[in-house]
Amino acid sequence: MHDRRTLLKGLALAAAASAVPLPAFAATDHVPPLRQMRGMWIASVVNINWPSKQGLSADQQKAEYLAWLDLAVERKLNSVFVQIRPTADAFWPSPFEPWSHWLTGVQGQDPGYDPLGFAVAETHKRGLAFHAWFNPYRVSMQADPAQLHPDHPGRKHPDWILPFGGKLYYNPGMPEVRKFCQDAMLDALTRYDIDGLHFDDYFYPTNSTDFDDSAAFAQYGGGFPDLAAWRRHNVDLMVSEMQQRVRAAKPETAWGISPSGIWRNKGTDPLGSDTNGGQSYDNLHADTRGWVRKGWLDYIAPQLYWYIGQPPADYSKLVPWWSGVADGTGTLLWIGQAAYKAGDPAQAPEWQDPAELSDHLTLNRDHRQIGGDIWYNANDLRADRIGSISTAVNDHYTRPALAPVLPRLAKGRPPHRPVLAYAIRRHGGVEVRAVATGRDEPFQFAVFRFPSRASSSGFRDARHLVAVLPGDRQVSWRDADGRRGDHYYVVAVDRANRTSEPSNGFKVI
Repeated sequence: MHDRRTLLKGLALAAAASAVPLPAFAATDHVPPLRQMRGMWIASVVNINWPSKQGLSADQQKAEYLAWLDLAVERKLNSVFVQIRPTADAFWPSPFEPWSHWLTGVQGQDPGYDPLGFAVAETHKRGLAFHAWFNPYRVSMQADPAQLHPDHPGRKHPDWILPFGGKLYYNPGMPEVRKFCQDAMLDALTRYDIDGLHFDDYFYPTNSTDFDDSAAFAQYGGGFPDLAAWRRHNVDLMVSEMQQRVRAAKPETAWGISPSGIWRNKGTDPLGSDTNGGQSYDNLHADTRGWVRKGWLDYIAPQLYWYIGQPPADYSKLVPWWSGVADGTGTLLWIGQAAYKAGDPAQAPEWQDPAELSDHLTLNRDHRQIGGDIWYNANDLRADRIGSISTAVNDHYTRPALAPVLPRLAKGRPPHRPVLAYAIRRHGGVEVRAVATGRDEPFQFAVFRFPSRASSSGFRDARHLVAVLPGDRQVSWRDADGRRGDHYYVVAVDRANRTSEPSNGFKVI
């Protein structure tokens, strides 16, 4: 991969010097995929993204969230991953944990509206998927239990929480804690119309005994060779049980995790990656490779926050390693991209190259197992330092894309075939009108434009996909690039991203 990248950059320099056009193989050989995860993380902890600060009015918070959705549409994304339980608290009226103080500045204080309900509804209005992002075990960003709300579970059950590193955590080794955390998160799943349940990369905060779970280990750790094996077992139970409970509650919900990018280094384990960085298996007791191989996740989104060629963790070595892990498992693979590093003057020179992130996505194309990317974080997609985000978008998001279908749902009942009522020339382009059929309203309509009558194979990729519209019973849209003689079709898309048969065709006259 290094050789290919060097070759392309060398060709570009040579062409600039000689004014000889570059060969077009890099662009023309690539067929834009019909389905691709294009997501961004919207973080709430310490007010990283939303809300931008504590104590904003309900209207101010709503306006901020709508602006993030506008950004997602502008960057041609199709999904948002929104942190709604950052510190054992809630962005909805939860019967399990108090209102988040990241909303109002006071834990337990009602913000005056339902942030989760608002966010889900507004996200869907734009035809975007809403993935609810949870931190499993973190209780507080400070270490004093007395500062928790009086009704907080950590105050009612002080044996449930442990301090470490200036923060508080639920103890993952206690079965009642594990069940409680699952119940608290599943409350959002069962009460709201969310599309995915998502964990971040934090499990045990350390691999040392400074996280003093010795009492729980003495009670529950019999039969395990050591503390680390027992801790891994506890995290495995959280992951496998969540899979079972999510599928029982809402089987069409996507369930996945975005772990740190290194499972184990090859020097530690022959199955590991050719890296020399922090190992999630050992440091966080998170057997990320095992979860994929055992089929416990719908998708995994490793955070590959390194540049191409970076020692001791090279992006171009981790991508094929993760592709091999996911291959043949039925677990989708999406890549977490470090938008926050691009253009940051504190980062290495490689991150000052506007093409670095675009090069990541180019490299991903060589690995069929990779189904898309999630960007961290929303602030950086907005800032677009040195043009790195717009470069990646312009290079790789040239066509719209539907979100991926989970393999286990692919054979489910597709939506009804819609009707294309018309495609007629109007001032400024061609107006098309799609009409839903059947009882269920589509989540989206995908609009295709062909220069002549389409064949069935034309709907398998995005070469002719010109728009993805939020669903309704009837939808109208104007294509500024439409011309006389073009042929239009629409396809209905359901919430699981399954597609209907194409509608009737309509030739513009």
